[in-house]
Amino acid sequence: MSDAAPRPPAHLDTSVPNVARMNNYFLGGKDNFAADRQAAEEVLAIAPEIRTIAKESQAFLGRAVRHLIEQGITQFLAIAPGLPTRCNVHQVAQAVEPAARVVYADDDPVVLSHAQALLATDPRTTVVRGDVLHPRELLAEPELRRILDPEQPIAVVIPTALHYIPDEDDPFKSVALLRDALPVGSYLALAHVVFDTRPETAGPLVEIYRRILSRSEDASRTRRQVLRFFDGLELVEPGLVYVRQWRPDNPLAAHRPEKAWSVAGVARKTDG
Repeated sequence: MSDAAPRPPAHLDTSVPNVARMNNYFLGGKDNFAADRQAAEEVLAIAPEIRTIAKESQAFLGRAVRHLIEQGITQFLAIAPGLPTRCNVHQVAQAVEPAARVVYADDDPVVLSHAQALLATDPRTTVVRGDVLHPRELLAEPELRRILDPEQPIAVVIPTALHYIPDEDDPFKSVALLRDALPVGSYLALAHVVFDTRPETAGPLVEIYRRILSRSEDASRTRRQVLRFFDGLELVEPGLVYVRQWRPDNPLAAHRPEKAWSVAGVARKTDG
């Protein structure tokens, strides 16, 4: 990543906050603009922990990918991964298994533009337009099928998207359709902000993201509700836990796990 200030593509309105660029700001990145930083600071004023949550969720993603490689998985589909970082799925996976293949899927033009530039010279990695709410269309993408073999196990990674999608859009059904389309031996890995320990922040935070995403519905959930995304799958140890608790590289890193109030889990498809 360059330290230079980002130059926006001509067709993008940088006066409107963008969730991916806000998350980039939380992670300490430079691919963001004044409107993104202002909205992000509104979020941090309500919940300063959001910056920690973003960093811990990114760290979970790296641990999950390495674990999946250890299980023999060499195909990854990362849905709505956000702006590229220094620890992208393909970089983590290919550092352990050079033959690993990765498809990124997003419907955010900001993310697509950055990802296409990053991946232009990597023959085992690509990016396609798509989202979790349209799983059949996503899996039918010719470019996705050029990289991934649908007859072999695939790990689907959804690092942040689900906590922006309200129940009215039925993301549970979409994830189930995605699960059903994958071969036995595939995995689902996801992280999701929950409000079990900070319920008082749910309303104010939801209001900010409603404004940014032009939504009227509430997408806030508890751990118990997030568990539904794993229906029909077998959770691997330690189950659905706070991100700091999911197979930490250092046990001390799991100290006060509730301070990063996002939960994460990895689960395997064991039957058809």
